[in-house]
Amino acid sequence: MIGKSASGQSGKAAPQTRIQRAKREAILEAGLTVFSEAGFRGATLDRIASEAGLSKPNLLYYYPSKEAIYEALLRGLLETWLDPLQAIDPKGEPVEELLGYVRRKLQMSRDFPRQSRLFANEIVQGAPRIMPVLEGELRGMVDRLSMVIEGWIAEGRLAPVDPRHLMFSVWSLTQHYADFDVQVRAVLNADDPYPGAETHLELLFRRLLTP
Repeated sequence: MIGKSASGQSGKAAPQTRIQRAKREAILEAGLTVFSEAGFRGATLDRIASEAGLSKPNLLYYYPSKEAIYEALLRGLLETWLDPLQAIDPKGEPVEELLGYVRRKLQMSRDFPRQSRLFANEIVQGAPRIMPVLEGELRGMVDRLSMVIEGWIAEGRLAPVDPRHLMFSVWSLTQHYADFDVQVRAVLNADDPYPGAETHLELLFRRLLTP
């Protein structure tokens, strides 16, 4: 909430109590569940409040609208989503650095399936709330990584590939396991597809990338 702080200065956010932090976390957790299942348009404040175990007025005390909850979730998600890309070391061994990125992205699909579906829903809708990040920070990071990959290729340390299409392939082949989880498990008739997925994707990308 915005108002007077403990020091009496107006306009600064007052420190949150443990209960307030817990309720905000409960609302975001509930919003993640509802948005990932129903999308932005299908989600309602009533359903989010019910999922969080709060009344609607109580929820609105912390977040004034459905949009505010959704945007808070997206901000946190984007930080999580970009971290593995930043972890690629330009001074490392090229194939292993890129395989490490594949593994991290697959692990994120396993550990954060709702976040992946939330991101996919936003993209399918035309990315109205995160387009500036896609066109700015994400594009800049991919451009910088592309220069690194092109340098590795020029040095003969990596097979010739289109760097940007390589990223698209990594994203689609790893996030598929979260976004299409029901389909994957139905076809495999297995509880956990991830060990087989990691083995397959490592073999696939190692063969593609090894010079």
